[in-house]
Amino acid sequence: MRGSGVAIVAICGLLLAGCAGTPESIAANDPLEPMNRAVFGLNEKFDHYVELPIAAVYILYMPKPLSTGLNNFLGNLDMPIVFANDILQGEATRACQALGRFALNTTAGLGGFGDVATRHGLPYRNADFGQTLSRYGVGEGPFLVLPIIGPDPPRDLAGDIVDLAIDPITYLPTGAPFFMRAGVTVGVHAASPFQTTARNIVLRQALQKNSLDPYVTMRSVYRQIRAEEIGGGYPADDNESGK
Repeated sequence: MRGSGVAIVAICGLLLAGCAGTPESIAANDPLEPMNRAVFGLNEKFDHYVELPIAAVYILYMPKPLSTGLNNFLGNLDMPIVFANDILQGEATRACQALGRFALNTTAGLGGFGDVATRHGLPYRNADFGQTLSRYGVGEGPFLVLPIIGPDPPRDLAGDIVDLAIDPITYLPTGAPFFMRAGVTVGVHAASPFQTTARNIVLRQALQKNSLDPYVTMRSVYRQIRAEEIGGGYPADDNESGK
């Protein structure tokens, strides 16, 4: 799940009201560019001084079997969300594959720490409510960069909230306050394996090193990756322009 919280939505709502873009940024469907650039700069510092050092320690000192098991476990927790969105997208075959992967890894994979399903032709594949909204013709909306989370345009931010609501983890344990349970769910899904985090940061820094405008490069790369996710691995059509 591409996790985010209700508090972030409220903060962003306040920020949106005070931002205005140039004609160039509006043409790029980025009318909030001044704010986005400021947040992007803060995120770069956070990546450099916080995430990357933690990721480096994780890679160097975490035993490989343990880190692989954690990667598998967190991926397995995504499967109920993937299944629900496959159903909503009318992808019956993919929904059955997601359900089969979850059942196989949860049982034979000892709670998801082992990835038995991939060896049986059921590899991990993501589906989220942002994709579902896109399938029904909802554009991404104005480009938006959130603190720490990074790029998360309004359609996908709304999708994050719906995914949070349909995630079974959100409702466990039943006696705990809702916001506490929701916070735990966000934390679980935000705890993506640090191997991937480190590689993404290094690749992004390498990509932007010779770029005249790292922010524009980031925006372009994000949209390309997200378009392929929504298109099922194929380049998306013009609906990803946000219009």
